[in-house]
Amino acid sequence: MQAIVETVFDLVYLCTVTTLGILMIRQGRQSRQYFLFGIMAVTLGAGDAFHLVPRAIALCTTGLENYTVALGVGKFITSITMTIFYVLLYYVWRQRYLVTGKKGLTWTVYLLALVRIGLCLFPQNGWTSAEAPLAWGIYRNIPFALMGLLIIVLFYQSVKQHQDQAFRWMSLTIILSFGFYIPVVLWADTVPLIGMLMIPKTCAYVWTVWIGYAAMRHDLQK
Repeated sequence: MQAIVETVFDLVYLCTVTTLGILMIRQGRQSRQYFLFGIMAVTLGAGDAFHLVPRAIALCTTGLENYTVALGVGKFITSITMTIFYVLLYYVWRQRYLVTGKKGLTWTVYLLALVRIGLCLFPQNGWTSAEAPLAWGIYRNIPFALMGLLIIVLFYQSVKQHQDQAFRWMSLTIILSFGFYIPVVLWADTVPLIGMLMIPKTCAYVWTVWIGYAAMRHDLQK
């Protein structure tokens, strides 16, 4: 039952964010922010597919323990693409609110992204091991969480300043995604049920993408 429900959920998620992303790329070519948002959504879907597709196959066949390498490689790729996702979201923020300058802020985002990716490349992460060390899971997620926090603050301040109703929930979706993700990183190995938090975390990302798509549709209808 878990295999069927989780597989269907993951396929719906991947198809939804990828489709919305493609629509934004195609329909938002005249608006750089929506074009970037589309690329961001496709990056999210494509990156997560490297982990979720092997997981679905494992659940529906011989079990997760027989797909350790494929799941580990997929998790590694997803970690990289999620980092790129937030860099692109930063540029969506710059485009939407016509932000210029702020080179220090941009370099901070790049630095956090590079540190995150750099930490992901260390063999100590044990991506393909059944007993991946928790410590390195924490290390690589520190710059990731800091980057997320920075994006949360930027959107919160700009939405409030510009009274941007279309993006009023953007900060909340990012808060929820990290709020559900962090307990999984810390305790999922010892309390497997905590892994279920990945479902609402995934829903939060769908909400993020939907905000961009809905805003684009609204602007196109003007």
